[in-house]
Amino acid sequence: MVGFGLSWTVPLVFQWNLIQLLINGISYSQTQNGAYALILSEIEGERKLPIVIGTNEAQSIAIAIEKEIKPPRPLTHDLFKNFCIRFDIKIKQVIIHKLVDGVFYSSVICERDGIEEIIDSRSSDAIALAIRFEAPIYTYENILEKAGVVIQVETEIDEKSLLKELFSEQNSEITNSDLKEKSIKELEDLLKHAVQNENYESAAKIRDEISNR
Repeated sequence: MVGFGLSWTVPLVFQWNLIQLLINGISYSQTQNGAYALILSEIEGERKLPIVIGTNEAQSIAIAIEKEIKPPRPLTHDLFKNFCIRFDIKIKQVIIHKLVDGVFYSSVICERDGIEEIIDSRSSDAIALAIRFEAPIYTYENILEKAGVVIQVETEIDEKSLLKELFSEQNSEITNSDLKEKSIKELEDLLKHAVQNENYESAAKIRDEISNR
Protein backbone atom coordinates (compact mmCIF):
# COMPACT_ATOMS: atom_id res chain seq x y z
CA MET A 1 0.00 0.00 0.00
CA VAL A 2 1.28 3.42 -0.93
CA GLY A 3 1.29 5.88 1.95
CA PHE A 4 0.91 9.58 1.24
CA GLY A 5 -0.36 12.64 3.09
CA LEU A 6 -0.60 16.25 1.99
CA SER A 7 1.13 19.21 3.55
CA TRP A 8 0.43 22.72 2.28
CA THR A 9 3.57 24.64 3.14
CA VAL A 10 7.18 24.26 2.11
CA PRO A 11 9.53 24.96 5.04
CA LEU A 12 12.63 26.87 4.05
CA VAL A 13 14.73 24.35 5.97
CA PHE A 14 14.06 21.86 3.18
CA GLN A 15 16.17 23.99 0.87
CA TRP A 16 19.26 24.11 3.09
CA ASN A 17 22.14 21.72 3.67
CA LEU A 18 20.78 18.97 1.45
CA ILE A 19 23.01 16.04 0.54
CA GLN A 20 22.16 14.30 -2.72
CA LEU A 21 21.94 10.51 -2.73
CA LEU A 22 22.28 7.96 -5.50
CA ILE A 23 20.72 4.50 -5.63
CA ASN A 24 23.33 1.75 -5.47
CA GLY A 25 20.87 -1.10 -5.78
CA ILE A 26 18.57 -3.53 -3.99
CA SER A 27 19.59 -6.77 -2.32
CA TYR A 28 17.54 -9.74 -1.19
CA SER A 29 18.37 -10.70 2.36
CA GLN A 30 19.10 -14.36 2.91
CA THR A 31 19.10 -13.82 6.68
CA GLN A 32 15.53 -12.52 6.97
CA ASN A 33 12.62 -13.85 4.93
CA GLY A 34 10.85 -11.25 2.82
CA ALA A 35 13.29 -8.46 3.68
CA TYR A 36 15.13 -6.31 1.17
CA ALA A 37 17.65 -3.51 1.58
CA LEU A 38 17.67 -0.42 -0.61
CA ILE A 39 21.19 1.03 -0.60
CA LEU A 40 21.65 4.77 -1.15
CA SER A 41 25.00 6.58 -1.18
CA GLU A 42 26.01 10.21 -0.99
CA ILE A 43 27.45 11.66 -4.20
CA GLU A 44 30.39 13.42 -2.59
CA GLY A 45 31.42 10.96 0.08
CA GLU A 46 31.66 7.32 1.08
CA ARG A 47 28.66 6.96 3.38
CA LYS A 48 25.83 4.64 2.42
CA LEU A 49 22.29 4.68 3.74
CA PRO A 50 20.64 1.24 3.93
CA ILE A 51 16.85 1.26 4.13
CA VAL A 52 14.88 -1.94 4.75
CA ILE A 53 11.88 -2.18 2.41
CA GLY A 54 9.10 -4.65 1.66
CA THR A 55 8.76 -7.07 -1.24
CA ASN A 56 6.29 -4.99 -3.26
CA GLU A 57 8.33 -1.83 -2.89
CA ALA A 58 11.53 -3.66 -3.83
CA GLN A 59 9.85 -5.03 -6.95
CA SER A 60 8.53 -1.61 -7.94
CA ILE A 61 11.91 0.08 -7.46
CA ALA A 62 13.79 -2.70 -9.27
CA ILE A 63 11.46 -2.49 -12.27
CA ALA A 64 11.88 1.29 -12.40
CA ILE A 65 15.69 0.95 -12.26
CA GLU A 66 15.81 -1.65 -15.03
CA LYS A 67 13.48 0.42 -17.26
CA GLU A 68 13.41 -2.32 -19.90
CA ILE A 69 11.01 -4.45 -17.83
CA LYS A 70 7.41 -3.55 -18.59
CA PRO A 71 4.71 -5.10 -16.36
CA PRO A 72 1.51 -6.09 -18.22
CA ARG A 73 -0.53 -3.62 -16.14
CA PRO A 74 0.63 -0.42 -14.38
CA LEU A 75 1.98 -0.85 -10.87
CA THR A 76 0.74 1.51 -8.15
CA HIS A 77 3.69 3.87 -8.62
CA ASP A 78 3.22 3.79 -12.40
CA LEU A 79 -0.43 4.70 -11.91
CA PHE A 80 0.58 7.61 -9.68
CA LYS A 81 3.05 8.78 -12.33
CA ASN A 82 0.38 8.58 -15.05
CA PHE A 83 -1.97 10.56 -12.82
CA CYS A 84 0.64 13.27 -12.28
CA ILE A 85 1.44 13.51 -15.98
CA ARG A 86 -2.24 13.72 -16.89
CA PHE A 87 -2.79 16.62 -14.48
CA ASP A 88 0.55 18.31 -15.17
CA ILE A 89 2.05 17.63 -11.74
CA LYS A 90 5.85 17.46 -11.59
CA ILE A 91 7.87 15.59 -8.98
CA LYS A 92 10.80 17.93 -8.36
CA GLN A 93 12.68 16.13 -5.60
CA VAL A 94 12.46 13.70 -2.70
CA ILE A 95 13.85 14.46 0.75
CA ILE A 96 14.49 11.87 3.45
CA HIS A 97 14.11 14.26 6.35
CA LYS A 98 13.62 12.26 9.56
CA LEU A 99 14.65 9.02 11.26
CA VAL A 100 12.68 7.78 14.27
CA ASP A 101 13.11 4.33 15.82
CA GLY A 102 14.73 3.01 12.66
CA VAL A 103 11.96 4.34 10.39
CA PHE A 104 12.84 6.86 7.67
CA TYR A 105 10.35 9.63 6.87
CA SER A 106 10.34 11.31 3.46
CA SER A 107 8.67 14.15 1.60
CA VAL A 108 7.90 14.39 -2.09
CA ILE A 109 8.23 17.96 -3.41
CA CYS A 110 5.70 18.52 -6.21
CA GLU A 111 4.88 21.44 -8.47
CA ARG A 112 1.76 22.35 -10.44
CA ASP A 113 1.08 25.70 -12.11
CA GLY A 114 4.17 27.15 -10.46
CA ILE A 115 2.99 26.23 -6.94
CA GLU A 116 5.04 23.82 -4.83
CA GLU A 117 3.50 21.39 -2.38
CA ILE A 118 4.92 18.77 -0.01
CA ILE A 119 3.47 15.26 0.12
CA ASP A 120 4.39 13.16 3.15
CA SER A 121 5.40 9.67 2.07
CA ARG A 122 7.07 6.45 3.07
CA SER A 123 10.67 6.51 1.86
CA SER A 124 10.21 3.44 -0.34
CA ASP A 125 7.24 5.04 -2.13
CA ALA A 126 9.00 8.38 -2.47
CA ILE A 127 12.10 6.78 -3.98
CA ALA A 128 10.02 4.64 -6.36
CA LEU A 129 8.43 7.86 -7.65
CA ALA A 130 11.76 9.72 -7.79
CA ILE A 131 13.18 7.06 -10.10
CA ARG A 132 10.17 7.24 -12.41
CA PHE A 133 10.33 11.05 -12.63
CA GLU A 134 14.15 11.14 -12.68
CA ALA A 135 13.94 13.43 -9.65
CA PRO A 136 16.91 13.87 -7.28
CA ILE A 137 16.89 12.28 -3.84
CA TYR A 138 18.27 14.21 -0.86
CA THR A 139 18.76 13.85 2.86
CA TYR A 140 20.33 15.88 5.67
CA GLU A 141 23.71 15.61 7.33
CA ASN A 142 22.15 14.63 10.66
CA ILE A 143 20.43 11.66 8.99
CA LEU A 144 23.66 10.42 7.42
CA GLU A 145 25.53 11.09 10.65
CA LYS A 146 23.08 8.92 12.56
CA ALA A 147 22.25 6.21 10.03
CA GLY A 148 25.01 6.20 7.41
CA VAL A 149 27.68 3.53 7.21
CA VAL A 150 31.11 3.98 5.65
CA ILE A 151 32.67 1.43 3.36
CA GLN A 152 36.28 1.77 2.32
CA VAL A 153 36.90 0.53 -1.21
CA GLU A 154 40.16 0.57 -3.13
CA THR A 155 38.61 0.45 -6.58
CA GLU A 156 35.49 1.92 -8.09
CA ILE A 157 32.48 -0.39 -7.97
CA ASP A 158 30.72 -0.97 -11.29
CA GLU A 159 26.95 -1.14 -11.72
CA LYS A 160 26.84 -4.93 -11.78
CA SER A 161 28.63 -5.09 -8.46
CA LEU A 162 26.21 -2.58 -7.00
CA LEU A 163 23.25 -4.76 -7.99
CA LYS A 164 24.66 -8.04 -6.64
CA GLU A 165 23.33 -9.54 -3.41
CA LEU A 166 24.81 -7.85 -0.38
CA PHE A 167 24.13 -10.69 2.00
CA SER A 168 25.71 -14.13 1.71
CA GLU A 169 24.53 -17.38 3.25
CA GLN A 170 27.62 -17.29 5.44
CA ASN A 171 26.41 -14.18 7.26
CA SER A 172 24.68 -15.23 10.46
CA GLU A 173 21.52 -13.43 11.54
CA ILE A 174 21.90 -10.94 14.36
CA THR A 175 18.77 -10.70 16.52
CA ASN A 176 17.62 -7.65 18.46
CA SER A 177 17.88 -9.60 21.72
CA ASP A 178 21.54 -10.36 20.97
CA LEU A 179 22.27 -6.70 20.39
CA LYS A 180 20.60 -5.52 23.59
CA GLU A 181 23.10 -7.57 25.61
CA LYS A 182 26.10 -5.89 23.95
CA SER A 183 27.97 -2.84 25.21
CA ILE A 184 28.42 0.25 23.03
CA LYS A 185 32.03 -0.76 22.34
CA GLU A 186 30.96 -4.26 21.32
CA LEU A 187 28.22 -2.82 19.10
CA GLU A 188 30.68 -0.48 17.41
CA ASP A 189 33.01 -3.40 16.74
CA LEU A 190 30.12 -5.45 15.33
CA LEU A 191 29.08 -2.52 13.14
CA LYS A 192 32.59 -2.17 11.74
CA HIS A 193 32.74 -5.91 11.02
CA ALA A 194 29.31 -5.94 9.33
CA VAL A 195 30.23 -2.99 7.12
CA GLN A 196 33.56 -4.54 6.11
CA ASN A 197 31.69 -7.70 5.06
CA GLU A 198 29.02 -5.65 3.23
CA ASN A 199 26.32 -7.10 5.49
CA TYR A 200 24.13 -4.02 5.29
CA GLU A 201 21.10 -5.54 6.98
CA SER A 202 23.06 -6.43 10.12
CA ALA A 203 24.76 -3.02 9.99
CA ALA A 204 21.36 -1.33 9.93
CA LYS A 205 20.17 -3.32 12.97
CA ILE A 206 23.35 -2.54 14.91
CA ARG A 207 23.18 1.14 13.93
CA ASP A 208 19.60 1.38 15.20
CA GLU A 209 20.52 -0.27 18.51
CA ILE A 210 23.39 2.19 19.01
CA SER A 211 21.06 5.10 18.22
CA ASN A 212 18.52 3.88 20.78
CA ARG A 213 21.05 3.73 23.64
